[in-house]
Amino acid sequence: MTGDGPAADDRLDRIFLGRVVEPGDEVSGRWVRERGVREVVRRLRDDGEPLPGVTARRWAGLLARAGQADPRRDLAVAREAGVRYVCPGDAEWPGTLDELGDARPLGLWVRGRPSLRMWALRSVALVGARACTPYGAHMAATLACGLAERGWVVVSGGAYGVDGAAHRGALGAGGATVAVLASGVDRPYPSGHTELIGRIAEQGLVVGELPPGDHPTPSRFILRNRVIAALTRGTVVVEAAYRSGSLVTARAAQRLGRHTMGVPGPATSALSAGVHELLRGEAVLVTDAAEVVELVGDMGELAPDRRGPQLPRDLLEPGARRVLAALPARRSAAPPEIAREAGTTPDDAIARLYELRALGYVERHGDGWKLTRQAMVSVRGGRPRC
Repeated sequence: MTGDGPAADDRLDRIFLGRVVEPGDEVSGRWVRERGVREVVRRLRDDGEPLPGVTARRWAGLLARAGQADPRRDLAVAREAGVRYVCPGDAEWPGTLDELGDARPLGLWVRGRPSLRMWALRSVALVGARACTPYGAHMAATLACGLAERGWVVVSGGAYGVDGAAHRGALGAGGATVAVLASGVDRPYPSGHTELIGRIAEQGLVVGELPPGDHPTPSRFILRNRVIAALTRGTVVVEAAYRSGSLVTARAAQRLGRHTMGVPGPATSALSAGVHELLRGEAVLVTDAAEVVELVGDMGELAPDRRGPQLPRDLLEPGARRVLAALPARRSAAPPEIAREAGTTPDDAIARLYELRALGYVERHGDGWKLTRQAMVSVRGGRPRC
């Protein structure tokens, strides 16, 4: 239990319902909202009159599950594994989850020491393809590292590919990360990430809706994504095909009014096609952690101005740059012609030309002036102007 939150009976009732109904089930969520947890549990435990919105077959299935539920056992198993149960009314409950309405989790099982609510206040979701490319893994890890260094919590799903790279990037920077699982938090999935998820639990948080020992299913992965979207201030999709579950997270974020971002990839990459589709809509293109923080952060957390490398000609006075740009590439020109092209007087042009000669940009040929070979590359970028 946590703090001065809900009564023990309410907590046990929510754990009981977590064994009976599926995560994100809006019908049972409406029952809880309209009738209260206690009444819903009573109907299920006492084989009472079916609640509205389900068929007789569905109600019978719920009753069968209810007959097997043992919330005290689940709570004891969780405590043995160092797992706590956090539910609405607890000080640790993230209020942003309430925005899911009837799809709000009944509660969350949490493994790890930090406060989930406090961490959610400054968190970003990084999601993407399981079978990601080396580029996708690199971008996920780099973004996560940059976010962690700026004091942001990286939230992802603990899966292979982009998720794993994001968690490792945050951990490698000594930062904070949260894995939201589609299984019981005491049963890491995928099994190949058992060590990684254990490390996350030591340095961060492992979170899930499903009770101890429960296993993931395809639908549970999809429904898990709404929790990732609701917990965080924004979602970044690194790589995603058109049918990727990561797009579900992004669309959930959009519905909740969260920031949605995408990392662009090659136009020919099928694993970036879903991201590019997002970017054609309301998602914002990002390429590094500074750009993410500029979008989701507080006022003043601005990304640096983006500029190309500074070239020697950038240090010239504006008048000298105009004269330099006025010289043709393949022939010499007289001062009056150069002055006309630069929009200045012949005397000013001559003064600027001598200044440019001292810097190695131009050379004199009789009565005319011409760019040096070095200046031709610097000024024209290798493309001559006749």
